[in-house]
Formats: sequence, C-alpha cells, structure tokens
Amino acid sequence: MIDFEKTKGRLIVSAQAEGESPFNNPQDVAKFAVSAETGGAAAIRSEGKAKVQAIVEAVEVPVIGLIKSYFEDGTVRITGRWSDIDDLLQTGCDMIAVDATFREREGLTGPEFIKAMKAKHEVQVMADIATEEEAKAAIEAGAACISTTLNGYTPETKSDYGPTPNFGLLEALVEKFGDRVPVIAEGRFNTPELARNAITAGAWSVVVGTAITRPHLITQWFSEAINAIKP
Repeated sequence: MIDFEKTKGRLIVSAQAEGESPFNNPQDVAKFAVSAETGGAAAIRSEGKAKVQAIVEAVEVPVIGLIKSYFEDGTVRITGRWSDIDDLLQTGCDMIAVDATFREREGLTGPEFIKAMKAKHEVQVMADIATEEEAKAAIEAGAACISTTLNGYTPETKSDYGPTPNFGLLEALVEKFGDRVPVIAEGRFNTPELARNAITAGAWSVVVGTAITRPHLITQWFSEAINAIKP
C-alpha cells in the first residue's frame, strides 16, 4: 500500500504505451518507469498486467496499476471488470486505479464496484472520477484517494475537455474533500508550470504521462507548431 505522506506535493508519472508505439511492451515501459524514478517521481502509474508487473520488479517507488477497456459507446473504462482486479492483484502493485464514474460495469456503478471490491480484497483504490458527485460517492465507497483522470473523457463531461486542465474541478474537489482523502490532479498537466500550479491549487500530487512517456506525441506537438508557421 502507498504511504501518501511520501507522495505529498510530488510528481507521479504515468508510464504507458499503446497501439503502434515502439515502446508498447513490458520491457520498454519498465525502462520509462525507471527513468521517471531516477528523475524524482514519487510513484508510477501504468496499464496492463504484464507492464505493471515488469514495473513493480524494476522500481522501488510505489506502483499504481490499472487495466483499460472500453464502454459500449467507445469511451475509456479504467479497471472495470472483476477479471481486471484479479490480474492486477497478481502483479504486486501497491494500489489499483478504478473507474469511479456512475457508468455501469458488471452491473454496478463505479462507486458500487469499489465498495464491492473493498469488501472482497484488502487493497487501496485510486478512484478515477469525472465529477464532484462521483468523487463524493467514491470516497464514501472506500476509495483511498480521488483523481481527476476522467474529467472531459465521459459523455457527461466532454465539454470540460480542452487544451488545459480543469482547475475549477480540482479546486472544488480540494475544498470539499481535501480534508478527507488526497486529491490527485491528472489530465492534461503537460508542462512543468501546469504541474506546479496543480500543487499550488491544493492537489496532493500530480500525475503526468503523455508529456513524459509518449515521445511520438511530444514530437507531434513540436512538428505541428513549426508546420503552422506560414512561409
């Protein structure tokens, strides 16, 4: 389990690779995690049983595991099946990130799923939420912390998606729930300044992924900026 005091005011790196990325294998993702640990990351978050297990074996900092799948409408679902929980428990990860939105999976909403999960297993849960209401329900269900991961990525919150993080939601969560559980900032915190601002706004920790471990997307950012210049 994670000792939250060791992550307070610090960076958590989401080390992931998907699709046709040349790094989309356990060995290379584990190298990303080791590099992040060397750079000062307080914890690592990653996806997929084999990758999470490889990272657990490669680093000394805590590891947050998850497994991605998709709802019928094509939106992402984070650790939404009982088989996902079983797989992640076998990796030895320190915490499991779970989709805590009100969307149903296994016949349960996210908070209901977390409550049932906690009844079956002694495990820390990071609740990935999209709204204040989901955060409240997830805390009541037994989540150890909440993260803004899914804001902007659910049908109900797609209007919140933008080039910069939703600081309004972050600040509201800190004000309402910050005295109960750590509030983690995640989602489009893709510059050092934005990450620093998240901590200033009261976030316990901030998760950064794409800007650190997705070289092809970082390259794309630079290429698009240059190509946008009219000769």
